[in-house]
Amino acid sequence: MVEQFHQDQVLNLWFPDTGFWQTRQALSAWIEERMYGGMDVIIGDEFADLTLAAAKGELDHWVVSAEGRIALIIALDQFPRSLWRDTPAAYAQDIKANRLVLEGVQKGHFAAVAPWKKLFYIIALGHCEGVDHLDRLTLAEALTEEMIADLPPQLADVAEPMRAQGARVRGIIERFGRHPHRNPHFGRVSSNDDAAYIATGA
Repeated sequence: MVEQFHQDQVLNLWFPDTGFWQTRQALSAWIEERMYGGMDVIIGDEFADLTLAAAKGELDHWVVSAEGRIALIIALDQFPRSLWRDTPAAYAQDIKANRLVLEGVQKGHFAAVAPWKKLFYIIALGHCEGVDHLDRLTLAEALTEEMIADLPPQLADVAEPMRAQGARVRGIIERFGRHPHRNPHFGRVSSNDDAAYIATGA
């Protein structure tokens, strides 16, 4: 039986061979497209079935390799945020994605992939709410330093913005214990502080 989905479908979409790693400007544009809704249409049109298969555990065998693991992390952590945006389903695979991240760090898979792939390990650690969120952010900070050390010279100046983003996420979780902008999606009651943050981002 020929497998319907392959990890390279995810990797080729998320990490195209366009040279986005060659300049800070190109890297920033690549991140912007992936983190702020720029992939919603293509994921909805071409990757909905793959996203559902990942959520159902049908692609779990990908984790045998470092490249397969990061493909599955993206399919569980990133794709649902596009396919099911502004619904609880967008976050439903966060716990599983984090388990894959933690296991991948232990198995050496994190160390084995390119720095721009390492980034999505770190992002997943910040996404997943829970009682251990701050502990995972401490790990994310350590992994960020490993990623920065692995960056090519032309991307050295992205180090501080990456550290600053990590500090921003930590500040949110220290202040609220969760991501307040998800409150409406989960039917959670927002405090006045939550509402002010949701309205202004500060």
